[in-house]
Amino acid sequence: MYKAIIRPFLFWFDPEKVHYFTFSLIRNISKLPGFKSLFRRMYLVEDKKLERQLFGLTFKNPVGLAAGFDKDAKLYNELSNFGFGFIEIGTLTPKPQEGNPKKRLFRLKEDSAIINRMGFNNGGVEEAVERLKKNKGVLIGGNIGKNKVTPNEDAVEDYKICFNALFDHVDYFVVNVSSPNTPNLRALQDKEPLTELLKALQVLNFQKTNSKPILLKIAPDLTNEQLDDIIDIVKTTKIDGVIATNTTISREGLQSENKKEVGGMSGKPLKSRSTEVIKYLSEKSNKAFPIIGVGGIHSAKDALEKIEAGADLVQLYTGFIYEGPKLIRSINKALLHN
Repeated sequence: MYKAIIRPFLFWFDPEKVHYFTFSLIRNISKLPGFKSLFRRMYLVEDKKLERQLFGLTFKNPVGLAAGFDKDAKLYNELSNFGFGFIEIGTLTPKPQEGNPKKRLFRLKEDSAIINRMGFNNGGVEEAVERLKKNKGVLIGGNIGKNKVTPNEDAVEDYKICFNALFDHVDYFVVNVSSPNTPNLRALQDKEPLTELLKALQVLNFQKTNSKPILLKIAPDLTNEQLDDIIDIVKTTKIDGVIATNTTISREGLQSENKKEVGGMSGKPLKSRSTEVIKYLSEKSNKAFPIIGVGGIHSAKDALEKIEAGADLVQLYTGFIYEGPKLIRSINKALLHN
């Protein structure tokens, strides 16, 4: 029904407007009697065999929603009814920001992909904290970044502000230095500044009564030498894992007319490169740290490939938009029979 009727209707309209319309629709429908239970019956797969123990946390199943979909933690309770084992909110910044000028979100229908140059648009970390206080048992990841106006030499302070604000309200943290849509942000992936940033967050982390897992989200465009640096950085800073990968600036093999739009590309064309990065990190590090695999998952087969490559958990974003919530159920069912 989703791919035959709902998606064609939604795809007639501007993607950013559709995003907010869909949020409102899901929120309002979920308030109606019986619909929460209906969604859970349709999409949720509950089985102890799906549980994963990572970072000292119990994930009900290994299929999560990637950051960027529920940036401001406005819909995580309702979205969890579609069967996700965990939901990552953000990217959040200390101060609210509008993000980049519109139009900034583009469907590449022929490629089953999306290009975005949103630019960390969000209402600021404090607003999100107020919403997270209403959490009804959803396992939450907090994806944090810096404000656009903050120079890289001051970036550590922005991440520390977000870390402290979110600490009591999320289950794990994700440090985002890999979005291509904030000027110079990816320069923070270089070995020296990234090590400094992660060490600073770990100092804060270990000052808390109970520390929280910290993960690093990396770009798919890193070279093998840079991936070797990532492995060294994880070891040096003793962070808990890596999310591979963010969106790509590559446009190789795309067919859609709007393929030259500036921004990060996600979806099917990213699948192979994302899996390559996962496999490289897993094998080169001798599986020294957990990996969350994301990028181009549009089927259960795609998810299984990520796991076989070395991912411990997977996340959806563009695949969720193109394939609908049935994708979550199909992945979990396939994992049970794999």
